[in-house]
Amino acid sequence: MAIIKKKVSPRQKMINLMYIVLMAMLALNVSTEVLNGFSVVEESLNRTTGNSTKENSAIFNEIEKMMQKNPQKVKEWFAMASTVRNMSDSLYNYAQQLKVDIAKEADGEDGNPLHIKNKDNLEAASYVMLAPGTGQGHKLFNAINSYRTRILKFVTDPRQKNLIASNLSTDVPKSTLNKNWEEYMFEDMPVAAAITLLSKLQSDIRYAEGEVLHTLVANIGLKDLRVNKLEAFVVPSQTRLYPGETLTAQMFMAAVDSTQQPQVYVNGQLIKGNQVTVKAGAPGKHTLSGYILIKDLVGNVIKRNFSQDYWVTGGPQPERYISPDGMQKTPAFEGMATIAADLMNVLYAGFDNPITISIPNTAQSEVQATMTGGSLVARGGGKFVARPTSVGKNVTISVSAKGRAIGKYEFRVRKLPDPSPYITMGSDRFKSGALSKAALMAAPGIKAAIDDGLLDIPFTVTSFRTVFFDNMGNAVPLASNGAQFSAQQKEQFRHLSRNKRFYITNVVVHGPDGTTRTLNGRNMEVIVQ
Repeated sequence: MAIIKKKVSPRQKMINLMYIVLMAMLALNVSTEVLNGFSVVEESLNRTTGNSTKENSAIFNEIEKMMQKNPQKVKEWFAMASTVRNMSDSLYNYAQQLKVDIAKEADGEDGNPLHIKNKDNLEAASYVMLAPGTGQGHKLFNAINSYRTRILKFVTDPRQKNLIASNLSTDVPKSTLNKNWEEYMFEDMPVAAAITLLSKLQSDIRYAEGEVLHTLVANIGLKDLRVNKLEAFVVPSQTRLYPGETLTAQMFMAAVDSTQQPQVYVNGQLIKGNQVTVKAGAPGKHTLSGYILIKDLVGNVIKRNFSQDYWVTGGPQPERYISPDGMQKTPAFEGMATIAADLMNVLYAGFDNPITISIPNTAQSEVQATMTGGSLVARGGGKFVARPTSVGKNVTISVSAKGRAIGKYEFRVRKLPDPSPYITMGSDRFKSGALSKAALMAAPGIKAAIDDGLLDIPFTVTSFRTVFFDNMGNAVPLASNGAQFSAQQKEQFRHLSRNKRFYITNVVVHGPDGTTRTLNGRNMEVIVQ
């Protein structure tokens, strides 16, 4: 039986068309909560990028200063650092200009990417990035690929390479209906989301730049310079001898590099190891002199001369004698005190800084020391604990032995730097990037510590927040009061699919110096694998 179609009136056709238009508008509508979520992420990214930019500039300035002082040694590394900085700034500034263009397209000539009015505008990003003939999307695609290829040439660590390549990837998921990268990223994308994507790109650029600058710094030894000069020392077993007694002296260069053995020359002759034995001869003053050769990290040979006087006496010397002017005096003390901050050449306020004090040819029990601007407590065996009181006010440690002043030594006082949050993965510390879901589920929580290769000072995490995004793009913040992941956070982990991201922010820590601080700019980004 044939189906008879009823004739549709013009009025009904108009109503049907209005329903179609309404459904399309509902499908394209983006909720205010989603747009506000993008604003939260945008602000966080801008803070992180700003901190990274400051840190990268500080590292580059240090390399530049070293270039001025020693151009022959640093020239190669400075040229590479300049190349990395210029190409990073170029791509960063290009992304910034695109953000400005999209904001102006959405809000007019007064458009500002930091204060977007029409966040839900779906046409501005498409026009700027995809318009025929003038669209910038494909140009940005090529610029990212070129930058990624060039920046990876400066990176040798496989883990760093994979992380940078992942952050700057332009691969498109297979389920995008044959869209190219620029269409996938910007077609029908709200202005708030498009600008956040470009801010994420800027953050990835500064991260890649920082990783390379840190690598270059390590190659020229900048991070390993914790003293202002290198000096050769000779430490004798004693400096006053009787005829027939034996002198034993040890030569070393401060600071000592345990990975290589320096060459030691005494009186023009190369000796084996760094210890020489000299038999005392005629009474009087004698000198043990020579030089030490050692290579730096670049391979340049450093030479330092040393000289040590010693005396051979015909009989015991009195502790005190009467000088021609009738005053009672004491012969000069032959030892030299060595004070070493076990962490570095600064002390931290409110923190128990380990100090080692020693005087050659003097028993540790006879060494006394005092400190201005704080407390200094002896722990035995030449070990002390210094606890300065005020930040920025230098302290002086005075050393004496047997009632005789040996010397005064000044240290700078700094505030403990901010720690970095991390998740413990066995013996490793996960700080950001890709992480397997199994490892994430097994992690009890987060920790924080100053971990810069020299210091490893733990802090107590008192609270933090995780920020997830649901399928509609809404930000879902969950707080934890303490260092452990909460039950709600764990439950959210279970629902995360592969390549989903979430952020660990607002980490509050309590330090060993008694301070409580929020780690702004040290957010963790976790990509579930």
